Amino acid sequence: MTSLLWKRFVWFCLCLTLSTPPAWSAGGVAIPGYAPAPGVERSYRVQKATETDMSFWFDKPGASAMTVRGAFRQRMTVLSRDEDGMRVRWSLSADLPDGIAGLADSYQMNLLYRNSLTAYGTAALELETDLNGNPRDLSGVDQIVAHMWEVAANGPGGVPAAGASAARQSGVYDIIAKLEANPLQIVAALVPEAQLLATGQSYQDETMDIGPASTTSRDEDYGGVSVPVTSTWTLKSTDATARTATLSLSEEADAAAFSQSQQPAIANLMTGFAERAKSLTADQLASVKRASKSRSVELVVSLNDGSTLEASEIVTVEAGGTTLRTYTHILREDMPASLPLPAVLTAKDMQTPDLHIEPLPSAKAGPGILDELSIPPAPPKTSQTVAPDNDGPKAIAPVSLEVKSAKVVSAPTSFGSELDIMLTPESAAKFQDFTQAAVGEITQVLINDKVVIEPRILTPITGGHIVISEPDSKLLQDMAEQLTFPEGKILVRLRP
Repeated sequence: MTSLLWKRFVWFCLCLTLSTPPAWSAGGVAIPGYAPAPGVERSYRVQKATETDMSFWFDKPGASAMTVRGAFRQRMTVLSRDEDGMRVRWSLSADLPDGIAGLADSYQMNLLYRNSLTAYGTAALELETDLNGNPRDLSGVDQIVAHMWEVAANGPGGVPAAGASAARQSGVYDIIAKLEANPLQIVAALVPEAQLLATGQSYQDETMDIGPASTTSRDEDYGGVSVPVTSTWTLKSTDATARTATLSLSEEADAAAFSQSQQPAIANLMTGFAERAKSLTADQLASVKRASKSRSVELVVSLNDGSTLEASEIVTVEAGGTTLRTYTHILREDMPASLPLPAVLTAKDMQTPDLHIEPLPSAKAGPGILDELSIPPAPPKTSQTVAPDNDGPKAIAPVSLEVKSAKVVSAPTSFGSELDIMLTPESAAKFQDFTQAAVGEITQVLINDKVVIEPRILTPITGGHIVISEPDSKLLQDMAEQLTFPEGKILVRLRP
């Protein structure tokens, strides 16, 4: 998926020891191990949203908060199953399901996801999973790689380009190598639902009591900082008629360790709001430097075959005076809904960002950013000057910037990553002048003539930092590598 908008979350597998057959007894509720019927296609309604709140930093109403959401209908079939694992096929679609409330324009994730499917050149994935349903391998990687080379070797309209050597020079070779090393990056991008559903499924049977909580812990790595995470499982209720059990999972990252891991990213954020940061009180500054991450999941599991029938997940990250919440709801279409749906997923009126999302041409699409890497660089626009007429539209000259450093860091307001670009002192001054003149305008940041973000400038940016957020750290790493070459460049301009 794109992701803007979309984030890659760490998941915990429910692996418990149970007894069969499923039944209610004095000793608790028996939940069967996951045993899906091979050859049966299951359809899922998937709704997602992200809410971002930066009201701490902005005074203008409407500039501080925005929401992006999507609604999808995905299909899954277990093709085969043995004692070692399963082969599963997911059929993917970016189309809005029938009956979705609201205008299509308010479901911007669908537009982004359509581009993702085009970029990866597929609308289906065939996975090897463990017996819980957790993906562990992807079939057809060779075909995807072949498609990548085909795209890289052809320019616009199918006109042959410079072939494999050009692909290597543009960074495509590195992308292919990373994809071959970890094909599951494609799964995380296109069908994260597989991981969330697997969270509620266990390859073994178990007996659980309603009410008592079971707590475990693990460590997660954030930029070299080990962050303890506590997970708490609870059997909330059962339904004898529907033969289902409702489980809850809550996860909390250690606040001190997580705050420590986010300090570099928080410092970068404060640099972007340097004037506002100067006016912070001691208490406000301490609050900005604190960070937290939590995850809340509810799962409805079948007492017939142990499969997850419905899942609702909310992930909240607070850091640097900002809050990001992501919502995911999955419902198997042949089952009635029983979990409450967050209002953000169904609201008819909401504030959405002004995203300029152009469809990728499917004829020359490739994984990730390959289709754009294969397009010859366009010449920069002729420099302009600020128009003397204050009533007329702004005309601001594009600025070409030199990079001092570029590195991928953990994002302070999500589970994804950011590309932190530090400009040279001369370019930092040019960038500050540009953003000063462009306050209120939608701009474009181009890396090697490829548009990577289109931010609206809400305040002048000082300090020489440019931050690009993207859930797929592989794409960010590729951008960082491009900027290490002598010919690497950044152009910032008003959006045409």
